[in-house]
Amino acid sequence: MEILAFGVQADEKPIIEKAFEGHHDVRCLDVFLTEDTAPIAAGYEIISTSVNAILDHRVLQTLAAGGTQMIAQRSTGFNNIDLEVAERLGLTVARVSYYSPYSVAEFAWTLAMAVNRRIVRASNRTRDFDFRLDGLMGRDMRGRTAGVLGTGKIGEAFARIAHGFGMRLLGWDVAENPACVELGMEYVDKDRLLAEADLVSLHVPLLPATQHIIDAAALKAMKDDAILVNSSRGGLVDTDALVTELRSGRFAGVGLDVYEAEAGLFFLDKSLAGVEDDTLARLVTFPNVVVTSHQAYYTVDAVGQIIDTTVQNVLDYTQGRRGENVLVPRAAS
Repeated sequence: MEILAFGVQADEKPIIEKAFEGHHDVRCLDVFLTEDTAPIAAGYEIISTSVNAILDHRVLQTLAAGGTQMIAQRSTGFNNIDLEVAERLGLTVARVSYYSPYSVAEFAWTLAMAVNRRIVRASNRTRDFDFRLDGLMGRDMRGRTAGVLGTGKIGEAFARIAHGFGMRLLGWDVAENPACVELGMEYVDKDRLLAEADLVSLHVPLLPATQHIIDAAALKAMKDDAILVNSSRGGLVDTDALVTELRSGRFAGVGLDVYEAEAGLFFLDKSLAGVEDDTLARLVTFPNVVVTSHQAYYTVDAVGQIIDTTVQNVLDYTQGRRGENVLVPRAAS
């Protein structure tokens, strides 16, 4: 059987091909799955998609009509998939429920330190042989307070790094993580965390309850000189409200690896076409903001684990097993 994989990056292609070797053939496409590209999947029983695929009712109907029966998503998040429609159409859906949490946690800290120490501005200056230090002053993390919203595997890894810096730890989640408590984390309500934290990092999934968890009120509750980092999902932050606060001169820095309207933008080259999204265009102009294109997971370790799990999900499907990563099980025959 040949598997069709959408949205495959150049670095990923050889890893995917090697992982499927000896199991199934795989055809890798660099285009993302959308309503326009869905007809390409006609005749493929199994497809694999990336996190930026759009699997709404129209796309899922096109896939089902073309003979697709299984979707293996190469990501943990699945808010881009209409699971109710998939179930109604008899489509099996699986995801990657776990991969290296260190990739994302370490990148979140990369963003935090990049905005704290003005790395991008400094690098741009030295390219022009401007070696002044004006405007580049950061601050020590030791002794300051890190607020971690979401203390699962990634949040825990982020907290361990913060602990290594010598920071006070505040946490917020539906349940306490004993490992974080051992680090000295104090669990508090969200309002207190936002009010006291010098660094706020987001590590919660995007659900209806967490959509815009950082809204206008939450942003106003934060310290004027706080650092905000989001390496989880773009929809956690109300970007228009964030731009409003940035325009008023608030926040020491903001590091974003995700953006709520990133579909159709991230992972693509828009340098010649231009970007029509006025909010994003305004956001990237702030000198205290660093935006990256959803790359926190993108290490050889994490990508390797994601692909290995995707292969296992496919094998579980073809061999009639229901693995732990299944979101919508195979329809009973």
